[in-house]
Amino acid sequence: MEDKVIKQISLFAENKPGRLASVANKLKSAGINIRAFTIAESGDFGIIRMVVDRSDYAHRVLHDAGFTVSETSVLGIEMEDVPGSMSRIAEVFGEASINLDYAYAFVTRDQKALLIVRVNEIEKAVKTLEENGIKLIGMKELEKI
Repeated sequence: MEDKVIKQISLFAENKPGRLASVANKLKSAGINIRAFTIAESGDFGIIRMVVDRSDYAHRVLHDAGFTVSETSVLGIEMEDVPGSMSRIAEVFGEASINLDYAYAFVTRDQKALLIVRVNEIEKAVKTLEENGIKLIGMKELEKI
């Protein structure tokens, strides 16, 4: 199952001007490419969640720079970039009683959409998606995108 999971970087940061630039500059200096990210704000602080091409290295770089950072296992679900693709994924999860904690998406160079999801039961989600013919993208494939 390890080859079906993506390591997401989550970073707890003060909600102030220049904070995202600081994070992005550290990654840039280390040659780490951000594939997708989202920011969840909560007053004075926020959580920056991101998928990068080299997550272990990114974690080390950000941690060594003094950021509060962690890794979370998420799934990368490949979808056609057409209306209804998200609906199919949502229906599969709903029918299997799998809850989505959060999700965000981006379009790849190959004109596919990649949906990043954190779910309550990752092993069950992997099995359910595979049984329904839905392709998962692992870290090795993500590094090539």
